Amino acid sequence: MEKEYKKGRILTKKDGTIIHLFDGKLHNWDGPAFIPEGNNRKREYYLNGIQYSEADWKERVKGRTGLPFYKQTSSKSRF
Repeated sequence: MEKEYKKGRILTKKDGTIIHLFDGKLHNWDGPAFIPEGNNRKREYYLNGIQYSEADWKERVKGRTGLPFYKQTSSKSRF
């Protein structure tokens, strides 16, 4: 049974502020979740409502692709 995930919402205010929301929390896997007044220098990174620095956010996003080691076929082969 596959679970369907609903897409997040992107809000843009009149002053140019861009906010990415998912399940009522600031969240974005693809980039900054909060860009005040459209100014990229002030961007803020969030995952599930928790704020991270850019370096910490990149580290967490980097580890989410691929299969875990115990599900890879190379570890199940026998000699």
